[in-house]
Amino acid sequence: MLIDGDNAQPKLIEAVLTESGKYGLVTIRRIYGDWTTTTMNQWKETLHIHAVQPIQQFRYTTGKNATDSAMIIDAMDILFEGVVNGFCIVSSDSDYTRLATRIREKGFFVMGIGRKDTPRSFVNACEVFTYTENFQPQPKTSRTTESRGRRIKSDSTTEGSTPLFTNAFEMAVEEDGWASLATLGNKLRQFDPGFDSRTYGHKQLSMLIKDLDEFEVKEQKSGSGPTTIYVRLKD
Repeated sequence: MLIDGDNAQPKLIEAVLTESGKYGLVTIRRIYGDWTTTTMNQWKETLHIHAVQPIQQFRYTTGKNATDSAMIIDAMDILFEGVVNGFCIVSSDSDYTRLATRIREKGFFVMGIGRKDTPRSFVNACEVFTYTENFQPQPKTSRTTESRGRRIKSDSTTEGSTPLFTNAFEMAVEEDGWASLATLGNKLRQFDPGFDSRTYGHKQLSMLIKDLDEFEVKEQKSGSGPTTIYVRLKD
């Protein structure tokens, strides 16, 4: 995990570690910035608690961000050392777009974490991108059957999102017209690395799909194994 200290919030470090931990063990934890400035003071206590290693990078020229270059150089060193099989870049800066692309070209997993105003180029360069706004608790909403579809369609966060779901479904659907929820989730990530059901007010994809009028959901249990959820487009 490589954190741009000039571009991340210390209060979210615990949530960042939890989120990245879903995809593997975080063995390297580094944060970059100019620790001689007062702006980095807010990070100092957090680093000790979560065992994050601070990396000093002086600002040689006013207005230029040397942190980006330091992170990129270290990332490439780690990449070719072969000690990890994935990277998490914590920043909302588009300067890391090429870095994420280069790492993925070598067959490594790349996760990004940043704000919703992160440039689309960086988001799409990652295999998975999580918005920090989704770390905040989601407000509870009514779940009456009658209002489900209307609420989803009128919500500003889902406006224009229907093509995303239908296109992902077309890639995931089997010959019988059904697609497993797990496969659908993977295809949604392929279309949009920043896809997250929490963006739409739901903790799980299954809950989100059930709130979309376009889809029908069924659950199928095979013997003593886990229950598999399938979805299909309604006629």
